[in-house]
Amino acid sequence: MNKRNVFFIVIMIALIISACEDLPVSELILDPPPHLDRWGIYSLNLNTQEVKLIYSTPDEITKVIFSPAAEKFVFAQKVGGDELKDDEIFTLGHDGQDLQRLTNNNFLDTYPAWSPDGTQIAYLAMIDSILSVYLMDADGGQPVLLYNSGFHDADIDWVGKQIAFTRNSQIWLMNSDGTDARQVTDPSRAGEWGNANLPFGDYDPRISSDGSRIVFERMVDDSSPHGNYEIFIVDIDGTNLIQITDTGYTQGLANWSRSGDELVFVITSIDDVGQYDIYMMNSDGTENRNITPESFPPEFLVHWTTFSADDALIYFIGEWWVEE
Repeated sequence: MNKRNVFFIVIMIALIISACEDLPVSELILDPPPHLDRWGIYSLNLNTQEVKLIYSTPDEITKVIFSPAAEKFVFAQKVGGDELKDDEIFTLGHDGQDLQRLTNNNFLDTYPAWSPDGTQIAYLAMIDSILSVYLMDADGGQPVLLYNSGFHDADIDWVGKQIAFTRNSQIWLMNSDGTDARQVTDPSRAGEWGNANLPFGDYDPRISSDGSRIVFERMVDDSSPHGNYEIFIVDIDGTNLIQITDTGYTQGLANWSRSGDELVFVITSIDDVGQYDIYMMNSDGTENRNITPESFPPEFLVHWTTFSADDALIYFIGEWWVEE
């Protein structure tokens, strides 16, 4: 190849790159998400839509939370089986290295939440017949019972000196030392069973980073077996309840941006048609939109989403679904 041809090829490549830089992200040709094992922790760059695989495993992963203080993820993963008792708690470095198993027992350990300084982890454990809130050091040491209401406690989130959780299909709040548990929401049909897989009520509270508000989903209808939910926000003291969606989709697991201006959440189905897509909206419910990259194939399901420390990335749990 002579120098003239090489020069021509270089110029053409430069022109192609320049043209691509001028295209909106939605018009760029993106690769499908990386695929190793069935389950993975991924990142989605909100600016470029680049997707990276951080961690992969053949075993189910639930709820992944990133701690800026510890520079680590914490999550629950099944180990050695598919029963509830097989769920254990793990941590993982931000770069996908240094996987650490924190719990190792014969009962359910799930739904971890970082302390604000990254030195402790609250989590749910079913040691007896009900779920209770436990606390351990970030390395898995010194596990202790933090709170037992006598009912199933679920869906914990920890911001500042407050821990939010679900109890009796209502949103509750307590101090981070397990004291002063108090009810925040009181949905009219809480705990009433219908045709869905959960009773009517409120679930999955998340406290805003400034500690002033809680976002959660409320099951408002049971025409879908998966439940029809709307997303609400309430002040930390239980006042100023606001409904910010009006769709009736099977949706929820909303998480705040660090700025408090936006929410990211998952829609798993619309009218019984499976979706498992990533949605974002402003914290007042405006600009509700699907941000799932078009490169995601139908068999790639998103189960959980959360923001990075700088709000530039969405971390999410992805599953490559196979019919069994």
